[in-house]
Amino acid sequence: MSTAISPTAYNYKVVRQFAIMTVVWGILGMGLGVFIASQLVWPELNFGLPWTSFGRLRPLHTNLVIFAFGGCALFATSYYVVQRTCQTRLISDSLAAFHFWGWQAVIVGAGITLPLGYTTTKEYAELEWPLAILLAIVWIVYALVFFGTIVKRKTKHIYVGNWFYGAFIVVTAMLHIVNHMSLPVSLFKSYSAYSGATDAMIQWWYGHNAVGFFLTTGFLGMMYYFVPKQAERPIYSYRLSIVHFWALITLYIWAGPHHLHYTALPDWAQSLGMAMSIILLAPSWGGMINGMMTLSGAWHKLRTDPILRFLVVSLAFYGMSTFEGPMMAIKTVNSLSHYTDWTIGHVHAGALGWVAMISIGAIYHMIPKLFGRAQMHSTGLINTHFWLATIGTVLYIASMWVNGITQGLMWRAINDDGTLTYSFVEALQASHPGFIVRALGGAFFASGMLFMAYNVFRTVRASNPAEAEAAEQIAVVGAH
Repeated sequence: MSTAISPTAYNYKVVRQFAIMTVVWGILGMGLGVFIASQLVWPELNFGLPWTSFGRLRPLHTNLVIFAFGGCALFATSYYVVQRTCQTRLISDSLAAFHFWGWQAVIVGAGITLPLGYTTTKEYAELEWPLAILLAIVWIVYALVFFGTIVKRKTKHIYVGNWFYGAFIVVTAMLHIVNHMSLPVSLFKSYSAYSGATDAMIQWWYGHNAVGFFLTTGFLGMMYYFVPKQAERPIYSYRLSIVHFWALITLYIWAGPHHLHYTALPDWAQSLGMAMSIILLAPSWGGMINGMMTLSGAWHKLRTDPILRFLVVSLAFYGMSTFEGPMMAIKTVNSLSHYTDWTIGHVHAGALGWVAMISIGAIYHMIPKLFGRAQMHSTGLINTHFWLATIGTVLYIASMWVNGITQGLMWRAINDDGTLTYSFVEALQASHPGFIVRALGGAFFASGMLFMAYNVFRTVRASNPAEAEAAEQIAVVGAH
C-alpha cells in the first residue's frame, strides 16, 4: 500500500448532486410529458392561455427530459466513472460545482423563457442566445473538468467508457456552437446566421447528432461501465467496444439529412443521409450485442436483480430503436412515416426504453455507493418501477406505431378523381384512441419515477456520505 492520497479520494459531492437532480428533473419532465399528451386527448387542458398551450410546453418537455434529466444522468455517471476508472479525484472541485449550478441555471432559464414564447424555433436548440451562451460556457467548464481528470489519471489505460463520454462532450460542444450561430436583435430574439435549406441542414446535422452524441454516445459510456459492474462480469469483447466506438462516431455525424427527405435539400444530400443511416445499423447492433453478451454466465441474475433488468432491457430497446431508425431513413418508408406519430413512437422507444431505463439503472447502482449504504432501501420498489416503466414504454410505442401508420395511409389515400379521400380532421379523429393509450403509457412511466424518488429519499435519509467517501479512500489507496 502506498502513502495516503487526498483527505477524500473522490469528489462524490457533485455526483450526488447531479444524481438527485436526475430524479427531480425526471419527474418534472415526464410529468409535463403526460400533461401535454393529455392535451391531445382533452384540448381543454390548454386552458385557452398562450403559456400553457401544447406548442409552448412541448419544447419545455423535450428540454427537461433531454437536457435536465438526461444531462444530469450523464454528468453524474461521467464524473463517477472517470474518477473510479482513472483512480484520481476530479481536477477541480470549484469548476465541478460551477458546472452543477450553471447547468441548473440553464434549465431554470428554459423553464421561464419557453412558456413565455421566447424561442429560436429550432428543434432541441430552442433556447435564445443569452441562455445558449451560458450553456456553452458551462459545457466548456465540464470539458475542462472531465479531460483534466483524465490527464492526471493514475492508471495507464483510458477505459473505453471514457472514450464514449469524451466524444459526447467534444461533439456536443461543436454541434451547439455551430448551430446556435446567430445575430441577436434584442435580449430574447435572434436570427440564425444561416438561411433557407442551409439552415435546415445545419439544424438537422445538430438535431440528429443531439440524438447521436448526447442521447446515444454518452449513454453508451454509461452502458460500458454499469452493465459489467452490475452483472459482475467483464465486458464481452473489449476489442469490439473499440471498433464500436470508432465506427459509431465516424458514421453517426452523417445521418442528419434523413430528417429532410422530400424537401428543398439537394437530392444527393438526402441520399447520403439515408445511406449513412442504414450503414449505422452495424456499429449500433455491434454495441448492443457486446452489452448483451456481457451477461454470458450471469443471465440467472435477472431473476433477482431488478437493477440489472433495467440495464438489459434498455439494451434491448437500444437495439430496437437503432433498427427502426435506419429503416425509417429509407426514402420510401419515410414517405409514409414522416410527420406522423410513428416518428414520435420511434423517438420514445429510444428516450424511454434506452435513455431513461439505462439512466435509472445507473442511478440505482450509484446511490447506495454514493451515500454509504449496502443497497437501495427497497428492492421491491425497484421491481415495481421496472414493470411500470416497461409496460408504460410498450403502451406508448405501440399506440404511436398504430397511429403513425394510420395517419400515413389516410393522408396518402386518394379517390379516382385525384382528390384526397380523407380530410386532416378525419385522420385526427382516427388518432384519438392512440392518444389515450399514449397518455396512459406515459402516466405509467412517470408514476414509476415517483416510486424511484421515494426509494432514493429513504436510502439517502438513512445514509452516511462521510462513510461512503472514507470507504472509497481505503479502496483507492489499497489499489495503488
